[in-house]
Amino acid sequence: MNEVELSAGPIEYSDTGGAGPVVVFLHGLLMDSSLWDDTIADLATGHRCVAPTLPLGAHRRAMRADADLSMRALARLVPEFLARLDLRDVTLVGVDTGGALVQLVMTGAADRVRRVVLASCDAFDNFPPGLTGKTLFLAGRLSPGLFGAFMQQMRLKALRRLPIAFGWLTKRGDAAVVGWLRPILTRPDIRRDAVRVLRAAAADPGVLTEAADHLPEFDRPALVVWASEDRVMPPDHGRRLAQLLPKAQLSEVDDSYTLLPLDRPAELARLIGDFTRTT
Repeated sequence: MNEVELSAGPIEYSDTGGAGPVVVFLHGLLMDSSLWDDTIADLATGHRCVAPTLPLGAHRRAMRADADLSMRALARLVPEFLARLDLRDVTLVGVDTGGALVQLVMTGAADRVRRVVLASCDAFDNFPPGLTGKTLFLAGRLSPGLFGAFMQQMRLKALRRLPIAFGWLTKRGDAAVVGWLRPILTRPDIRRDAVRVLRAAAADPGVLTEAADHLPEFDRPALVVWASEDRVMPPDHGRRLAQLLPKAQLSEVDDSYTLLPLDRPAELARLIGDFTRTT
């Protein structure tokens, strides 16, 4: 795992290297870059794949105590990350909260972004998304210590698989979830960061509705990939995003919940690879 120092603090990232088209992957809340491992394994032969672990609650390097961890500030970290690594003509991919960050980048500093992929993600007024997001936002009102006590319940698989937890996010990815939860269950500084993220997000509920007003101004290629069985991110939101974006194409994937990189990684890799080759 590599590391780069950004304005908010240290960010770990994986980088396959190589001379192919650059694809940068953004994960969701309470996840890390390992979300993309299987998709990257299928793409790495013809692409340079870079996956940062953002400070969204499963990171292992705590942020500075005074860092702004709002959604808008986290989105600003993305172009900062691209600039520090001097990545250009990037295909920026996001799922879940990562897709929300991609939308915010699209409406801001996107000069290093050549194309985007939005995969089953928060959009429009679905923020916080579904029962999972609403539960987390409510838990974020707790102190970091009490939030940690609340999250200890996630040690039990039966509770992780509930709709208010990860049950409607992935059909097959519980093993990955166990790894993502480890920092927040064991590290007070990571719990502090997670609570700050949740409180800042809850204080800005209209952030994606505002971003949607500017999405038609994004004139570069976009691929919208949505899980047809998604219970957290409404499939209609994928269709609406594809209609808003001037150069968008839409693909719907079956046999998957929100986290396509866990449930259908090979199909997602195929769609991304076709997209980078044909645009």
